[in-house]
Formats: sequence, C-alpha cells, structure tokens
Amino acid sequence: MTDSQALTKLAEAINSHDAESIAACFSVDYVSENPHHPSRNFVGRATVLRNWMAMLTRFPNLTARVLRCATKGDEVWSEWEMVGTLADGTSVTIAGPVIWCTDTQGLVSWARFYLEPVSDEPIRPS
Repeated sequence: MTDSQALTKLAEAINSHDAESIAACFSVDYVSENPHHPSRNFVGRATVLRNWMAMLTRFPNLTARVLRCATKGDEVWSEWEMVGTLADGTSVTIAGPVIWCTDTQGLVSWARFYLEPVSDEPIRPS
C-alpha cells in the first residue's frame, strides 16, 4: 500500500464513523506526538480506538478531508480539515497539518499532530 493509499483509507475510515476501522489504519505500536500538547502523546492502537470512540461520540457527524499532501522519503505531510457539530448545535472545525510515517504493511506507525480548533477571534495587539 502506498502512502497516498493509506491517507485515503484513513480519511474514508474517519468519514465512515467507525472507530474500529479508524484504529485498523494504525500499527499496534503506533506513536502519537502532539508538540503543542505534550500531555496528549501516547503509544498504541488501543488508545487510537479509545480516542476515536470519544471523538465520534462528541461529533457524531464528523467529516474529514485532506486538503493537501506531500511525500518526502518515508514521511507524509498532510493538511486536514475536520468539521462536526456538538450536541448543543455548535459547529466546530479542526484543521492543521499532520506529519506521519507508515510501516511496511501500510499502517500509520508514527504521527505528529498540529491540529487545532479553528477560531475566528481577532488577534489583539499587545
């Protein structure tokens, strides 16, 4: 499986709203890094499953799309946009880049997430 096929498979799994299908895109020993929120770093497919079960409960109509991607060596750089609605009707957009690698089976084995909620708050000068 090529990196672009793995990327497509992951986006399709997210849009299927099936946490098991999403988790199946990741290796058992997957490493997740979140440089802006280091306490969110973790290892393992089981945590991917737990996290996506929670995400899909919070955003039952979540849709994901890849806006851009580029591959260099064994790394895939991708820009994601995810849109969903909370139970109170609030629409939420999460966007940003994800850098990741796949293993020899085409499963995501490592990723660095820079996804953040999109805010329309103006920047206030200091």
